[in-house]
Amino acid sequence: MAKNDNPLEKYFRANKGNLIHKWLHYFDIYDHHFERFRDKEVVILEFGVAHGGSLQMWKNYFGKKARIIGVDIDPTCSKLVEKQVEIYIGSQEDSTFLKKLMSDIGTVDIVIDDGGHTVKQQNTTFDEVYSYVRDGGVYLVEDLHTNYWNEFGGGLRKQGTFIERSKGLIDELYAWHSRDAESLKVTEFTKTTPSIHFYDSIIVFEKSTVPEPSHKQIGKPTIGDVERWEYRNN
Repeated sequence: MAKNDNPLEKYFRANKGNLIHKWLHYFDIYDHHFERFRDKEVVILEFGVAHGGSLQMWKNYFGKKARIIGVDIDPTCSKLVEKQVEIYIGSQEDSTFLKKLMSDIGTVDIVIDDGGHTVKQQNTTFDEVYSYVRDGGVYLVEDLHTNYWNEFGGGLRKQGTFIERSKGLIDELYAWHSRDAESLKVTEFTKTTPSIHFYDSIIVFEKSTVPEPSHKQIGKPTIGDVERWEYRNN
């Protein structure tokens, strides 16, 4: 998509509503993963309300059938409620609050973690919310450059950051093929996540049911021993 054709960036650059603060390269990432949800009955959950501009942007982008839910720790954000837009007040590093939140709103199609950007907030939110993303949905965490900043709990290759956690989750994508079931097991994540997309400052998890992979050979062999070309499980 040409830069000027991105509907989110066009909205952003023409915005006369509430303040929006975004890195400009995010818009193509958003549109790539979110475009299929436009003009459908979808539930969007965004952590980090600030001035409410992004909630208005999502409302414009996804259309009149969308339910937009914002979460922020600042109680003054409650005044930003409007048609199609709901606001919940609470801390995204509070597991009890998150459990209650998800019990109240149920499953969602898209999660956008644009909250406080600390390592603890990102990890706690993922722990409590990821399972509520519907089959076919998307979980997006942004501003992950903070995982390299000490004041946010980060640092280069520091264990426990969301970046390092996500690198480890790549192994779980491949767990179907593990020959050491003790160290790498098929998990619920393996069964529900077909792909992880890494971008500058953003990680996107696409969710859908993942069947156990299978393979077969079709056609006539032409080179050497057929069996030496087969995949083996022992």
